[in-house]
Amino acid sequence: MAEFHGPRPDVTLLLDMDGVIREATLSPNMSAENVDIWLGRPWSEIVDDASEKIERIMQDTKRTGISAFRQITQRFPSGLELPMEFTTVLLGGRAGMLAIGKNLQAVAELQARLISAQQTIERDYWKLREIETRYRLVIEDSNEAVLLTKVSDLRIVEANRTAAAALGVSSRRRDNLVGREFLQEIPQKDREPVELMLRRVRDQGKAPGIVIHLGHDTAPWMLRGSLMTSETAPMFLLQMAPIGKAALPGPVPDDPEALIDNLPDAVISIDGTGAIKRANRAFLELVEVGSKEALIDEKLSRWLTRPGADLSVLISNVERHGAVRLLSTTIQGELGTETEVEISAAAHGLDGQRRIGLVLRNIARRLSPAAEHDNLRVALAGLNESVGKTPLRDLVRSTVEVVEQHYVRAALELANGNRTSAAEILGLSRQSLYAKLDRYNLSQLEESDEETEKGR
Repeated sequence: MAEFHGPRPDVTLLLDMDGVIREATLSPNMSAENVDIWLGRPWSEIVDDASEKIERIMQDTKRTGISAFRQITQRFPSGLELPMEFTTVLLGGRAGMLAIGKNLQAVAELQARLISAQQTIERDYWKLREIETRYRLVIEDSNEAVLLTKVSDLRIVEANRTAAAALGVSSRRRDNLVGREFLQEIPQKDREPVELMLRRVRDQGKAPGIVIHLGHDTAPWMLRGSLMTSETAPMFLLQMAPIGKAALPGPVPDDPEALIDNLPDAVISIDGTGAIKRANRAFLELVEVGSKEALIDEKLSRWLTRPGADLSVLISNVERHGAVRLLSTTIQGELGTETEVEISAAAHGLDGQRRIGLVLRNIARRLSPAAEHDNLRVALAGLNESVGKTPLRDLVRSTVEVVEQHYVRAALELANGNRTSAAEILGLSRQSLYAKLDRYNLSQLEESDEETEKGR
């Protein structure tokens, strides 16, 4: 038998020009199999539902001298079935062919583990995004002033709206606080005590609170600090609470307002230019903003992925028809999350007091539109014409085949051509999936995927 150079194959078969096995050799890790009973049998008889594929391999070899790599399921005398990748080489003088096979079971297991790891990473990523969103909402809803500053230079990294108001910065200019030194925002007489307290926090992790004075009226506030670890550098978490009076809570809503605020769908009110005048909590979560005050007078177009087109179309249609239903678009939150939504809207009021109310419903988890099943519906409709002309048994068999073909294609597209994942989606073994690919002449899809895997 000719010598094979390179990584040792798991199965080597010497075939005659008709595909009959004349000699068979296995790698040491498969030596327990007794392959002598293969001798004298056609190769196509000892593979799982792949005789047509074996015929194509032999035709390619006779025509070009060497076949492309193809995957088949090889049956062994013990009953073991393994997915293997074979290539066949034509021997000189038309002495026969040499089929060289490599076990793909380890590759399949690694691919399955990779897919599982990718899914785990994606789940963890979204959990972290959810935790970050909740953290921001908790900080924003706090009645205490909360700031994060760097330990190294006391520059402000983040501040909620209560802190911005306490330091004399409006909510619309709150971003101007970021990067400024905290000590420069408090009176000169309080800076030394604050420095001493923060030094103690840095050394011991916490320290008793001290009184500082903020604002034009130099109102007293209790300042507390704690040390936080961070990936980049340690930070101070500073909390300030007013002394002598409670922090002013938000307005107590009447019953209709409370009902709207607790709706699971996002509800907002905008003026004729698209500026937001009112929003409920669901909209805050949708756009990933911590407080309602931060939304007031902001344009809705800020969060639309197609800001000009969608907002202008929405407002013009509401003004023309009085209402709009089920306008599809995408909202991009402050943290980068994109959510598909449907918008319904209606106008109310006169001229200067005219408002447009909108309901934005998250449809990201909704089932895909029925359009993707049009091909299946058309194929099944064609079978209806055979009713009365074809026996029921044949109609049932044809219907099953049409449905199977549709969902095999859909699973391969969903798995981006990965047959292991497609088989798992369909609840089939890899061998059964290969059999269906051959049965329904979908080998073109398989060959394309094999070339992709070979390129890797």
